[in-house]
Amino acid sequence: MKKHPSRAKAEAPPERLQKLMAAAGLGSRRGLEKQIEAGDVLVNGEVAGLGATAKTNDVISFNQHRWKVVSKSVRHRTLIYNKPEGEVTTRSVPDGRPTVFDRLPKIRNARWVAVGRLDINTSGLLLLTTDGELANAMMHPSSNVDREYACRIRGEAAPEQIEALLKGVELDDGPASFSDIQPAGGSGENHWYHVTIMEGRNREVRRLWDSQGLVVSRLKRVRYGAAFLPKRLLVGKWSEIEPRDHTVLREDVGLPGSASGLSLQGLRGKTGGPPKKKTGRKSRRHR
Repeated sequence: MKKHPSRAKAEAPPERLQKLMAAAGLGSRRGLEKQIEAGDVLVNGEVAGLGATAKTNDVISFNQHRWKVVSKSVRHRTLIYNKPEGEVTTRSVPDGRPTVFDRLPKIRNARWVAVGRLDINTSGLLLLTTDGELANAMMHPSSNVDREYACRIRGEAAPEQIEALLKGVELDDGPASFSDIQPAGGSGENHWYHVTIMEGRNREVRRLWDSQGLVVSRLKRVRYGAAFLPKRLLVGKWSEIEPRDHTVLREDVGLPGSASGLSLQGLRGKTGGPPKKKTGRKSRRHR
């Protein structure tokens, strides 16, 4: 992958108070929620309510101790999966068909997010990452991330058909086009082409060829942005990309090279804790 100049580190977004405290080992989320509801947690000296968030440099007081919220780099994982035909890219399906998630490694305290989808009859490169920010940015049309597919069509495209597909045609959901078409061999009834597209609408590659009366008999994604399908990666297998390549993917869509998260840093000295609640009982006078 092509390297890009590093960019400034972004400030981590605020996080729910109970999530942040649980990650620091201060208790379970459910238990901490109860203590927040009870008024036992302060943020910057003020009693926090359930649903409160904390951001960088906030000070959390709890159980007579204080913690400062600090930003930290978060290491995410990204996989390149060589999807076979017949698998779906949803997590669960009612008819029990296999999903791409069945073959992925198990991870703790995170989940795999598919960067876009591939139809059940489409094979090839599928990116899966724990970096939700990256996945959303790569899929968003404003990022202009191109996708390259190897297509086998029945017959051979005439020059005027290729010209029409590059210029743009009207589909049911609006205009569409290929940004590049390259012949890739073939003879007789079947010919291969490598096409590049700038968006990921449903079955868009097949529908573009259909608009010219050409049927796609095989479709395989070979590239998504700066990520290429490794030639030696077997069908149904995955390969984890290096951290430096994850950085390239983030920078290509305008994100800082490293993702940021929040953690708690203990501060010296104890705090008096939240203000004591009034009981409503009146003191007795000594007679």
